[in-house]
Amino acid sequence: MSLDSVTLTPKALGVSPFMVMEVLERAQELTRLGRDILHLEVGEPDFPTPKVVVEAMVKALEEEEFKYTHSQGDLELRQGLAKHYQTHYGLDIDPSRFLICPGTSPGLSLLFGALLAPGDEVILSDPHYCCYPNFVQFSGGIPVLCPTLESDGFRLDPQLVKEKITPKTKAIVINSPANPTGAVLGPDRLQGLADLGVFIVSDEIYHGLNYQDERDHSILEYTERAVAVGGFSKSFAMTGWRIGYLILPYDLVRPFQRLAQNFFISVNAAVQKAALTALTKAWPTVIERRAIYDRRRKLLVKGLKDLGLGILVEPEGAFYALARADHLNVDSAALVFEILEEVGVGLTPGREFGSKAEGFLRFSYATSEENIQKALERLAKFIAARDSQPAKRA
Repeated sequence: MSLDSVTLTPKALGVSPFMVMEVLERAQELTRLGRDILHLEVGEPDFPTPKVVVEAMVKALEEEEFKYTHSQGDLELRQGLAKHYQTHYGLDIDPSRFLICPGTSPGLSLLFGALLAPGDEVILSDPHYCCYPNFVQFSGGIPVLCPTLESDGFRLDPQLVKEKITPKTKAIVINSPANPTGAVLGPDRLQGLADLGVFIVSDEIYHGLNYQDERDHSILEYTERAVAVGGFSKSFAMTGWRIGYLILPYDLVRPFQRLAQNFFISVNAAVQKAALTALTKAWPTVIERRAIYDRRRKLLVKGLKDLGLGILVEPEGAFYALARADHLNVDSAALVFEILEEVGVGLTPGREFGSKAEGFLRFSYATSEENIQKALERLAKFIAARDSQPAKRA
């Protein structure tokens, strides 16, 4: 069969490029040409994985932890997660409700593939993590965007969400702390969303990176009609280890186990051993690094405000700031590549995250204070050169 005769489905062709990677790949090209590039585009911790976790991985390999595990994940890891949720959230969750996945993205893909029939609607915040609509559409669903207000810190308002609910609504997706806004949903908002009675998918990957509250709040504290999505990538600096989990209601456990048996078989056995060590021994490192992220957050936000970039409500979690920059160029994608080419600072365009984020730029402070300061200085030069120019039109 000729390759020319192979055609892809409309849903595959409809998946949009991941703009963060587009910027990163151009930045890498510039680096190869000898340019000094500062990376504030990628949402990846610059810290190494905690040493104790790496040592646990080495030990697991030396002990030949190479076999298949239980399809839902190693029981010891699921028991460790249950203990973690008791300690940090006051929740008693049976270990059987955890499904270990090879990263949270495969978990979300499995989740939407199982939940959605063609035409089912899923309510997303606007702005939102850029991959959510692709997960929904690839599974046959329809994303329904609920606007959030800049003046409210881009937090989902239960009343506005309620107005978007129709007989076709299958789920509401929440993300707290949020990418790209750093917004945190407090107990009142979470309870208000739970009270709407719609099934909730709660992406909690940035738990552990909340700078305003002593602890994070899981949707499972407020409703049983939910799936919580968690992982180790962000707080534990384990992005490339590819391990995450779903916490499922009892009635979904067996169906999802069957799916996992077919599609995942099981997650890397040695990585699961290392993840258990992260839970049990690396949490003090998470707390130490959270304090460093907080210092970076304050440095970046003050610097952006001093440059005249708009931040009405400061981000409270994750490691992102979304700043208005439409006075420089209303086309955020064009602006990002101008900044990259002219002053060597990698950023992410707001349009990647929804219509309400167009005109904004996302800044990641998962980099050193020195790099943040250098980036601010370069941006100051860029803005000074542009101040006399009118905003460009798309």
